[in-house]
Amino acid sequence: MLKKLKSFLLKITLVLLLMPALLVGLVKYVNPPLWGWKISRMISPPEGYPSSSSQEWVPLARISKNIQLAVMATEDQKFPYHHGVDFDSLFKVISEAGENGPSRGASTITQQTAKNVFLFPSHSYVRKACELYFALLMELMWSKERILEVYLNVVEFGPGIYGIEAAAQNYFGIHASQLSKWQSARLAVVLPNPYRIKVYPQSDYTQHRTHWALTQMRNLGSVQL
Repeated sequence: MLKKLKSFLLKITLVLLLMPALLVGLVKYVNPPLWGWKISRMISPPEGYPSSSSQEWVPLARISKNIQLAVMATEDQKFPYHHGVDFDSLFKVISEAGENGPSRGASTITQQTAKNVFLFPSHSYVRKACELYFALLMELMWSKERILEVYLNVVEFGPGIYGIEAAAQNYFGIHASQLSKWQSARLAVVLPNPYRIKVYPQSDYTQHRTHWALTQMRNLGSVQL
């Protein structure tokens, strides 16, 4: 009986370890028509979620370098250099956390992509551990370009507005390839919470953050993956 139990637990462990690798390997080549975050929104829509969503997949070659630079400048300036997890920032956030937990996040673009595509909204340690595992697998199996492409195509820029092409058309009436530096900065600053931080109307906060984002973009210089 004990041997059967050990064998069963071993098989379950192998499935739990191998299934994420299979999923990551599939999405390396296939653009997902649905992903975890969007499915969650459809099942349990938050306040302000529209009756229909918009999304159009575009390859990285048809996405403005400006928005590529903007999301790195605002979300993950070490993206070209880390291996999925920025351990220095992560440990710093943990060490500075108060009684109510961390005051800010330390998720990389890779982790955010893993969370959006393969997982569901949750604040549990189990979900975070899964996110880290997926992120490490993605860095191992995908290129940086593929990670950034998937991220920019699935992230939510506003209620029901998924991906940079839908965002560019909705807010500015142009394609993702035509986004200027200022437009890119405006879009990037809403990503922490597109339900509270709006592209339009522009508040004093978003105006300040947009100028900050443009400064960060100038400091980074150019996209080099």
